[in-house]
Amino acid sequence: MNLHRKGRAALVLALVAVVGMAFRVSWNALRDIAGAVGADETAAMLYPFVVDGLMALALIATLVLADRDRTFALRVLGAYTVASLVLNYVHGLVPELHGRTVDWGRLADWDPANWALVLLATSLPVGSIYFGSDLVAKVLHHRTTPIPVASTNAEESTETDIKRSMADLPVSTAAPINPKAAALPRPVAVGFLKSTLPAKPLPSIAPAPIAPIESRAVAADSTRPRRATGRVPAVAKSTRRKRTPAQLLTEARTATKDWPDAKVTGEGIRRAIHTSPANARSLRDTLLAERAAKKVAA
Repeated sequence: MNLHRKGRAALVLALVAVVGMAFRVSWNALRDIAGAVGADETAAMLYPFVVDGLMALALIATLVLADRDRTFALRVLGAYTVASLVLNYVHGLVPELHGRTVDWGRLADWDPANWALVLLATSLPVGSIYFGSDLVAKVLHHRTTPIPVASTNAEESTETDIKRSMADLPVSTAAPINPKAAALPRPVAVGFLKSTLPAKPLPSIAPAPIAPIESRAVAADSTRPRRATGRVPAVAKSTRRKRTPAQLLTEARTATKDWPDAKVTGEGIRRAIHTSPANARSLRDTLLAERAAKKVAA
């Protein structure tokens, strides 16, 4: 274990040393490029931190973030790596940049290439502010997902759960009571104390006789319908005389005399003459048939 930790520490230190030396090599190129696009001495000294420093920040973010955030950090790392490579390449192609004798804002002879290089060199500081802030915010708001700990012995855990399951346990039933055994006193545990007096035998007590329960005859339910006890009060009785079918038809004709055919319904007739739904439907059919016959005759 100690050797493994020492090896990892040595690997990290070697990586830091390589990155530091690479940063020093790229320092001159980025500083001269910054001076060529109009930066002063202080800004030119800080310019390498803008490019290579954000690369280091993006590399650390890829080790912390995951999923889409990690992909974003890798893209930032790749973009700034390509930008640093291009600027170092231009620095190697233009010898005037080494002695700082190049014209201000002139990184290439071809105008479109020069405009693209100046735009690249001047946009990297703004991009560092934006992408650096975004990466730091993602790292601060990142939450690591807990790794579920697997059981060391799944079979043992399953066996324990089965033993603890109440469904597999037998249902406890009460043991039969022996009257003679119930009458005898139960022995009491004394522990390490022992009685010096001899125990006297107690006479057995006979159980009291239990009288059997006599079965009584139960009267069977009568199949005859029961009659209502008492009379219906006179107030509850209807005072209206029962109407004949002819009288109902006459009242229905009078009530629906001015009704259109669409309004002649069973519910409407029932409400108009206060009759049952069956009578209302029969009256409806009769009235509609009479109206149809009159239309045919006319």
